Amino acid sequence: MTNNMLQPSNAVLKDQLTVFSNELTEELKNILDYWLNHTVDEVNGGFWGKIDNKNQVTADAAKGSVLNARILWSFSAAYNQNPDEAYLQAATRAYDYIKVCFVDNEFGGVYWSVSYKGDKLDTKKQVYANAFTIYALSEYHIASKLETVKEEAIDLYHLLVDKSYDGNKTGYFEAFTREWNPLDDLRLSAKDANEKKTMNTHLHVLEAYTNLYRIWPDEGLKQQIETLINNFFDHFIDAEAGHLVLFFDEEWNRRSNTVSYGHDIEATWLLLEAAEAINNQEMIKRVNRICITIAEATIQGLDADGGLWYEYEPAEDHLIKEKHWWVQAEAMVGFYNTWQLSGNDKYLQLALDNWAFVKDKILDKQNGEWFWGIKADGSIMPGEDKAGLWKCPYHNSRACIEIIKRIKALK
Repeated sequence: MTNNMLQPSNAVLKDQLTVFSNELTEELKNILDYWLNHTVDEVNGGFWGKIDNKNQVTADAAKGSVLNARILWSFSAAYNQNPDEAYLQAATRAYDYIKVCFVDNEFGGVYWSVSYKGDKLDTKKQVYANAFTIYALSEYHIASKLETVKEEAIDLYHLLVDKSYDGNKTGYFEAFTREWNPLDDLRLSAKDANEKKTMNTHLHVLEAYTNLYRIWPDEGLKQQIETLINNFFDHFIDAEAGHLVLFFDEEWNRRSNTVSYGHDIEATWLLLEAAEAINNQEMIKRVNRICITIAEATIQGLDADGGLWYEYEPAEDHLIKEKHWWVQAEAMVGFYNTWQLSGNDKYLQLALDNWAFVKDKILDKQNGEWFWGIKADGSIMPGEDKAGLWKCPYHNSRACIEIIKRIKALK
């Protein structure tokens, strides 16, 4: 949480924040209730791998390590904020399933996916998925108080540094075979470029290491966090444009010009969170400045209705006018964070406007949870998951948890 905490300056602002907090508290409960009531796989164990917008389960869908790690984090974090025993039970269910089905006891790390029955499916070692497992284990340790969980997170951290860290040029390589050997197809998803170093993976390695540092303030881990933040300063942040560069080759040569508005605004508060966690004052000051620059550039992607568009391709001058659920969740936190940093009330209003958009267009008031997103014409994006390999209770629950925590600290 940012050190530059602002105090609400007037009664109207205080009322706005109270309403904001109350609504997000209710929405957080709604999100978690959805996952408790609709996603638990009582037949095969763990959680269902795929559910559509009408809450129809695809019983034989693969189960992803990212989904399960994000479930583990979400319920652990919710329990740590509000110790409801049902949340801890759900977190423990996710932890047990990850340990039994996803952890590779022979070569280390977690598999990308398993079958609906929990058998090995895609055994590649995607650094992104392993980072989310560290992130989730660290949070679950706080909830469960189990030292073995902390040790598992530390062991996985050491494995990532050993197997995927580039000791020559810094940064983390994207993916490996099950045995941690080189892999031809490094892509995280079909839409990604096949490059060795990506902003998205580095952002979430940073997030994972920040959470691990909270329970294990190790000097080597601190140095890794500082190096990752410097990777953003030196490579990922285009300071002139105010956007993030998404893809690089092994030598840190730029391989992309795509603007991802959701990642831009997400990076602002995660970078600050990391710098504050290690209490590096010089980095905090530098992150503060660049965060405001990035947030200001992100405004270019805002529609008049308060929603944040998906991506922009400068070469074709093409704006993808879809509005995805996770982009909105990050906009709420990112603009709120920028308000705290800058004292400029326009950023708080952007966060409030975005939440109003979410309530109007993204919340599924009939079947629960959030829609994947809407198209340019305002219609619901068809054929997308309500729960799946990528559709998890992480971005939206995290946004609620983070803003509730920050408003409570203001009070």
